[in-house]
Amino acid sequence: MDELKAKLTSLGLSDEMATQAIQAVGEFIKSKVPADYQGLVDQVMSGETPDLSSLGGGLLGKVKGMFGG
Repeated sequence: MDELKAKLTSLGLSDEMATQAIQAVGEFIKSKVPADYQGLVDQVMSGETPDLSSLGGGLLGKVKGMFGG
């Protein structure tokens, strides 16, 4: 998240505003994924790399689609 925060501050947001924006995006994403996957979002938001090998049903493709990937 440090990299994202740096990008946001380079666009003119204060450190505090960048942190708030990142938290808002995390909460938005959590509201769009099933409850079973919200912990993964928390892990990513805390800077961890979750084990995604157990994910099935095309969830990764859906997540990529959310970001235009």
